[in-house]
Amino acid sequence: MPSRKLILVVDDDASMRMSIKRLLRAHGFTALLFESADALLGHGGCGEAVCIIIDINLNDESGIELRRRLAEHGVATPVVYITGNDNHLSRTAAIESGCIAYLTKPFAAKALIEPIHRAWSMAS
Repeated sequence: MPSRKLILVVDDDASMRMSIKRLLRAHGFTALLFESADALLGHGGCGEAVCIIIDINLNDESGIELRRRLAEHGVATPVVYITGNDNHLSRTAAIESGCIAYLTKPFAAKALIEPIHRAWSMAS
């Protein structure tokens, strides 16, 4: 069970990572930022997080593939996908991978915070 309100954010866009970090901080969460799938996988400790926010289109790997790799390592932390390139195939694959939310950029702050609060409530 998460001991603090930690959210992991994986996005290859530095400005998006910082925007999400500011939004999360304003809502009482702490964010650890990663620019790639490899950076997150190298960090470990995903089970300590309330939620992982993953961009679907990362430079080094698909965010959906990253979620599959995490699951293979026993990580069951809830995932919120974000994408700037919404399409039916990505949306279907994201839902099938077990995400708690799928958001298209740009998204409203409330659209991101609500599923994170639900994940926090379930983990508490």
